[in-house]
Amino acid sequence: MINKDSRSIKQQLDNIDIVTTNRNEQQQLVQLHILGIAGSMRQGSYSTQVLKMVLEEAKKYKTDTQILELRQVNLPIYDPSASNKSSSNNDIEMVSNALKWADSIILSSPDYHGSMSGAMKNFLDYFWEEFAGKTCGYIVASHEKGLTAVDQMRTAIRQCYGWSMPYNISINGEKDFNSKRVIVNSVLMNRIKILARDLSVYGKLIRNQFLMDVANKEVPETYAAHYRDYYN
Repeated sequence: MINKDSRSIKQQLDNIDIVTTNRNEQQQLVQLHILGIAGSMRQGSYSTQVLKMVLEEAKKYKTDTQILELRQVNLPIYDPSASNKSSSNNDIEMVSNALKWADSIILSSPDYHGSMSGAMKNFLDYFWEEFAGKTCGYIVASHEKGLTAVDQMRTAIRQCYGWSMPYNISINGEKDFNSKRVIVNSVLMNRIKILARDLSVYGKLIRNQFLMDVANKEVPETYAAHYRDYYN
């Protein structure tokens, strides 16, 4: 679900104000929008729980946050020959709108065989322009730190011209939480606070510069120039 209340994902996303089409006129963000993508298909996922904690902590920095749980949306296996993104699938359109709303993104996934979840990889296959000029943070639940899973998510974002925080959060559910699902690892708690703060601060700086470069057509020497049609 998005946020902690009982409203459905459709109701939540319907209320999101999609402002990407006129951001080139604003040039400066007033409030950073952070979207969390939960890639676990398991109810009670540790990676999703920590993602929600980071988003809640980020609110201290006057950000607006949303969470999108992939287990609650219908994204068919990506088929480029079927033009999935332009299909009539309402969930695809909702996810696309959520990404357009976002200024920064947090990807959260369990570690499966040294890689991200299939749901996360399928989600990443659908989109690319939506990640450009946005800063991303990463969370992984793993018994072995999940370094390869995070590296693969980071590589996908880099290929889409997104920016990445130079570190990530790694969770070991059996060691970091007690039987009541309360975090007992002070290092993890501090890491949550660091990611929330850094993504809010650095994310806004990078996003503001990207939007100014998109808007300023007198500056061709920037990768942001390739996205001017997308933002108009």
